[in-house]
Amino acid sequence: MQHDEMIGKVQALSRLPGRGPAERATQAVLTTLAERLPSGLADHMAAQLPPELAAPVRQVTASAADGPSSASAERFDLAAFTGRIAGRAGTDEDAAVREAAAVLEVLDAALAPELMENVAGALPADIRELLPAGRAAEDTD
Repeated sequence: MQHDEMIGKVQALSRLPGRGPAERATQAVLTTLAERLPSGLADHMAAQLPPELAAPVRQVTASAADGPSSASAERFDLAAFTGRIAGRAGTDEDAAVREAAAVLEVLDAALAPELMENVAGALPADIRELLPAGRAAEDTD
């Protein structure tokens, strides 16, 4: 899936007024998701994204490589996840939940199914609830 198509779908699904807010929301979600995933998994995700959307993910994984444990993900729950997204996108937490769900739905369609299964499996149950219904219901434990 190409960049413009992904941003257009995020805009439509999250009912954002324009492409600018959809771009900000998408980058905020991808950055925060990359912080939550093990860096190797985030790198695999970035490899399947258009370059403009892979960049924020790669920034996170590059800075994680300088940290004490480059393979480990940050541990945080849904409240922290949406709080970070809201801060980055310049919105409130209710909008961040809606935007995160939209981006995750677009990712589910854009990434290889096996990769998306691994992403879902790396997320705690409360964040996994934002995934499309079929994916969120899968038992990944």
